[in-house]
Amino acid sequence: MSLDRSFAEGAPLAFSDLLEGLKAAGEDTRLRVLALLDEGELTVSELTDILGQSQPRISRHLKLLSEAGLVERRREASWVFYSRARDSRQGVLVTTLLALLDMDDAQVRRDRERLEEVRAARAAQAQAYFASHAARWDAIRSLHAPDAAVEAEVRAALGAEPIDTLLDLGTGTGRMLEILSERIQRGVGIDLSPDMLGVARVNLEQAGVRNCAVRQGDIFNLAMPRDSFDVVLVHQVLHFLDDPARAVREAARVLRPGGRLLVVDFAPHDLEFLREAHAHRRLGFSEEAVSGWLAQAGLLPTLHRALPPHAPAQDALTVSFWLGRDQRPAMPAPTAPQKTREIA
Repeated sequence: MSLDRSFAEGAPLAFSDLLEGLKAAGEDTRLRVLALLDEGELTVSELTDILGQSQPRISRHLKLLSEAGLVERRREASWVFYSRARDSRQGVLVTTLLALLDMDDAQVRRDRERLEEVRAARAAQAQAYFASHAARWDAIRSLHAPDAAVEAEVRAALGAEPIDTLLDLGTGTGRMLEILSERIQRGVGIDLSPDMLGVARVNLEQAGVRNCAVRQGDIFNLAMPRDSFDVVLVHQVLHFLDDPARAVREAARVLRPGGRLLVVDFAPHDLEFLREAHAHRRLGFSEEAVSGWLAQAGLLPTLHRALPPHAPAQDALTVSFWLGRDQRPAMPAPTAPQKTREIA
């Protein structure tokens, strides 16, 4: 990941902000916390387990780091997740400080070993949840084209056009973020289920994806400003919703000028058991229905594709793809920084 644009464009920190940031980071535990959060989001309890310190003490360190803008705090149901600042000038300061830190230092190595133990426990919990629901997901996947074919169509629909920021609504296991992570600068996945978010976090960690994060959120009321993302993806979500058109409008709201919204869902079908056994509220969507919602949201429908099942049968499902584009003139591509540093 490259240094933030604010740094590349020569927007330095004010004296007071730089001083506060250095004071906040200039303490044993707080520097260790920043190094750990560079690896991904963590909770207070996880940091407590890794660092071997009391929860009140860790909370105090996090408060000081948050007040200095070096750490970001995000609540998810009853949990609070912490991450290091990235998309800010303070984030550049964190990147610069961590670039000076020897990752082979004995203390850093020990902290990372404990981090792996915490991640292993998190993975075991996620796998238990996944295993308890695997049969349900496998039953649906068996009705349509293989996942690899669907993923190939997603890539094809997005084409080779550059993507800076991507939002995956109803991210589930985080699979869409994983397969698209190499061609984007930053990705965010939103899901309502804390259990699914746990699965997604583990999957992204195990895949080595460092430029994507997931968080809890409401697809109808995204806590995000207008004009935030180049691409928004809604993959196999609309059929669960009472008002899919409203979700499309909210997704379009956060698109940048010239941005694209990709919807992936089922074509119309009559498999009523999906309502009873799998909570599907809508039995697929016609080409005209979703294209109409895209147009009502101010987007220009530019693509519709249908992927039939590889083994046609009476109870098979066709997967459809719709792409809509924001009609405002596209924002200019960000200027590439002259100096970059890859985060390991």
